[in-house]
Amino acid sequence: MSGKKEIKPDKTIDTVGLYCPVPLFRTREALETMKKGQVLEVLSDDPAAESDLQSFTKRTGHKLLKLEKDEGNLRFLIEKTK
Repeated sequence: MSGKKEIKPDKTIDTVGLYCPVPLFRTREALETMKKGQVLEVLSDDPAAESDLQSFTKRTGHKLLKLEKDEGNLRFLIEKTK
């Protein structure tokens, strides 16, 4: 066992079946309603979401804690930093 514990998100949004730019818009809207330090889980199957959300977190300063890929499904954990 590794010593790392699983990060528990404070909020989850499911954007499966929605395509660019909807996952990005929904992510931004969700983060606006959250407090600094909280973690947002984003579920998506849009291939563009990977680069969109990585660019978004770099541009806005939020922290991409984890990106998991499983057979075309993506799971992001993003910490609100401001």
